[in-house]
Amino acid sequence: MAQESPKNSAAEIPVTSNGQLEDSHEHSFNKDLKRSLPVGLGLSETKITSHGFDSTKEGVVEAGPFPGSSSASPKPSVVSPSSAAASRLAGQGCDLIVPRGGRAQQKSGPVVLADEVKNPAMEKLELVRKWSLNTYKCTRQIISEKLGRGSRTVDLELEAQIDILRENKKKYENILRLAQTLSTQLFQMVHTQRQLGDAFADLSLKSLELHEEFGYNADTQKLLAKNGETLLGAINFFIASVTTLVNKTIEDTLLTVKQYESARIEYDAYRTDLEELNLGPRDANTLPKIEQSQQLFQVHKEKYDKMRNDVSIKLKFLEENKVKVLHNQLVLFHNAIAAYFAGNQKQLEQTLKEFHIKLKTPGADAPSWLEEQ
Repeated sequence: MAQESPKNSAAEIPVTSNGQLEDSHEHSFNKDLKRSLPVGLGLSETKITSHGFDSTKEGVVEAGPFPGSSSASPKPSVVSPSSAAASRLAGQGCDLIVPRGGRAQQKSGPVVLADEVKNPAMEKLELVRKWSLNTYKCTRQIISEKLGRGSRTVDLELEAQIDILRENKKKYENILRLAQTLSTQLFQMVHTQRQLGDAFADLSLKSLELHEEFGYNADTQKLLAKNGETLLGAINFFIASVTTLVNKTIEDTLLTVKQYESARIEYDAYRTDLEELNLGPRDANTLPKIEQSQQLFQVHKEKYDKMRNDVSIKLKFLEENKVKVLHNQLVLFHNAIAAYFAGNQKQLEQTLKEFHIKLKTPGADAPSWLEEQ
């Protein structure tokens, strides 16, 4: 053919006998590489290399002095492409520029240690997940017990003491209601007796012919009102002491009992979960679950044992305190009622002195004019 078909220049790179490129094509390659670099960056001062890898020969582009300078002969360009090096360079996220005769300098930037930084949102999410899982297990255990399908741990001696405590609390609350009713009725009676005594005294002064008769009745009603106030003080002291015993001491013990029952439910729930896992197959997938379930079961077993011990101690101290308090208050109530209805004013007053009860004078609860200011 007289004229050859045009060919791609990239396909016409001749190779010498020793496998190197010819000088003319090397000059064209370097010239094209220079035009592709940014303005102001000399070809002879450029070196791009990867950093942070074991090999320094992968992905290296080196360019020697520009051809045509009289100082040195041109050096051949070496291009060693590597897909692995390119991917690692892309993962680094930073460029390294090394001037001629210097060392590599890495651009500074913030360093974040992801493993050491804790995310508050993730922590809250984990807490919610654990709470939801624990609630689900406990709810399932409660439903199973009510349906008669699940087993529960029972301490017969401790459960009997708790039942007696709850029954006694109801009985003490009934005594308190009756004592409060008696106190209210006695207060109304004392108030009526005081008013009746005042009316008799007034008539004693205005009716000369019945002066002595009205006077006797006035003194009697006033004495009864005074003794009634003394008895009312004793009853109110009895009510206050028993109220403290029922609403504070016993209630605090029952709060510990509720915590013990919650710990018992959690213990039985994780015990049932562990038993179900042990009945299943044992392979690489189930063994980590069994080990984790065993650890959780041990944690809740220790919590259950601790709460059971706390309940036993509190029940013991409560029994001692209850006997001491009720003994004194029942003696006070009996002596005060007996002395009042026997008309023994001295014995009634002596009873109040023995228990260090101070009667409140009328108007004592009202604030003084200094406090009002």
